[in-house]
Amino acid sequence: MSLRIIHNGSPNAPTILLLAHGAGAGMDTEFMRSIAEACAGPDIEVIRFEFPYMTLQREQGKKKAPNTQKVLLETFEHELQQLRPAKIYIGGKSMGGRIASMLADSHNVSGLICLGYPFHPPGKPDKLRTKHLEHLQCRTLILQGERDPFGKKEEVKGYTLSKQISIEWVPDGEHSFKPRKSSGTTQVANLKLAAHHIRQFIQSQL
Repeated sequence: MSLRIIHNGSPNAPTILLLAHGAGAGMDTEFMRSIAEACAGPDIEVIRFEFPYMTLQREQGKKKAPNTQKVLLETFEHELQQLRPAKIYIGGKSMGGRIASMLADSHNVSGLICLGYPFHPPGKPDKLRTKHLEHLQCRTLILQGERDPFGKKEEVKGYTLSKQISIEWVPDGEHSFKPRKSSGTTQVANLKLAAHHIRQFIQSQL
């Protein structure tokens, strides 16, 4: 059975946060669930959706490659068009956030939230995915682990990014915000911190 949409928070909330998953795991992972549940409430409804390849993977029980960028964009746009009137924020984990970032300026959303942006493929820091981020006009929050192999803190500091983008660094976190045991923090604490930053980002515009 396919899980296409998961809702958290009030269905009458004045604000909706629409989140997409990353390339390797669906919308119901512990990471996605923790973020959604911590952000949701009477003021924010969090809606998670799945791209077609992940639904197919769930149904067939076999690993599938992500859809083409065209299909990913079309799917995100479709889900965006289904939303009721509200203050809309879009974003997602890794690939999901990247796809959202390509739509943010053309869809008049209130903000963009990226959870571990894939600035470059791991081990390939010269293959940057930042060109469109240089001119982004949508107010944007990127939550990035300090040790993220898709863009570490020392790397990202040197990138040319739009002034509309703010980055909050997750202590000692990798791509899913998991820190080392020696760091003195935990993944649970980091996920709570990330959700705190998201709610602050949204509430600062209310």
